[in-house]
Amino acid sequence: MLYFDHAASSFPKPAQVGEAMKQAVDEFAANPGRGGHALSQKAGSIVKQARIEIAQFFEAPHANHVWFYQNATMALNQAILGFPFSSGDHIITTAYEHNSVLRPLHRLQQEMNVQVTYLTPDDSELFQVEDVLEQITDQTKMIVISHASNVTGAIFPLKELGQQLKDRSITVVVDASQTAGKVDIQMERDHIDLLAVAGHKGLLGPQGTGALISYSDYDLKPLILGGTGAYSELETQPPNWPERYESGTLNTPGIAGLLAGIQAIKERGIQTIQSHEEALMQMFLEGVSTIEAVTCFGPTDLQKRVAVVSFHVKHLASHELAMILDNHYQIAVRAGLHCSPKTHHHLQTADEGLVRVSFGPYNTVEEVQQLIDAISDIVEAFIE
Repeated sequence: MLYFDHAASSFPKPAQVGEAMKQAVDEFAANPGRGGHALSQKAGSIVKQARIEIAQFFEAPHANHVWFYQNATMALNQAILGFPFSSGDHIITTAYEHNSVLRPLHRLQQEMNVQVTYLTPDDSELFQVEDVLEQITDQTKMIVISHASNVTGAIFPLKELGQQLKDRSITVVVDASQTAGKVDIQMERDHIDLLAVAGHKGLLGPQGTGALISYSDYDLKPLILGGTGAYSELETQPPNWPERYESGTLNTPGIAGLLAGIQAIKERGIQTIQSHEEALMQMFLEGVSTIEAVTCFGPTDLQKRVAVVSFHVKHLASHELAMILDNHYQIAVRAGLHCSPKTHHHLQTADEGLVRVSFGPYNTVEEVQQLIDAISDIVEAFIE
């Protein structure tokens, strides 16, 4: 199987990810922070080590500012729904957000009368900082931005936005699901307040892992209350971090795997990974550009996008093309709306969606050529 669905979940994982998870299950599958015995302490030390590694990786102020969740969706829900909004407050976001952002925002609109502005990209499929600044009002409390679109790959200029906002009291929430582990992200440099990351994508960890990283205290209300392993005498959720935002038993095997994935990224080098994936994306775009029936979407400046390409084949339904690639060529891609409906409405592709290919650090030139050849064969057989 040739795998080109890294925007959904990375595969294969580095060998050390599975090894770390197996070790956690086989050797110290106790409850971290829930006992004084050796196995609990060992599990707790792995969680602490992962917290430290992630804080350093994204330049968070302290390891306790890293809160583990099952995925980026839960992290984004905590950041958005947990924020102390009042009726009439204003949020700026983009029309290219994932449902993990769109649906919490919709709830705020319906239940709290929070106003939301959805920005659209320019003709080059890029978002401009000036467009964000023009929408800011005295009621603007938050800007929620996907660092890169999971449909077009377009990267938002976070650093430039942050420089413009550093003297304003506006909280910047960043969905880094498509960029964490693939693009250099530094919270202080980029002026990011709340950073949501998925462990199972570019960070090369397993499913069931993610984190919300908080640069400072934004008075978030915990969405989930319960056992924290400490402060058990309190009737309310403890004020201390990270316990305040982590109720219940953590996914120790998953966190161990996530730690190993991040270490693998550091060994290879994030710039090396980014350059490799960009080269594969360029090869694919150049390869399909000679196929007249194929239309690709996204910025033409490859340095302003991640290695995600969505495309349409004339007179061939996206799901049908994906099925043919899967069944006849053993090539895994993603078809549909990619949980980003407003993106497809803007692109006028909402009726049947698009086929998306996304590249990872272990894909090869030979694999990309097989993908191009397969699309060419299908077009020749079904279209021409």
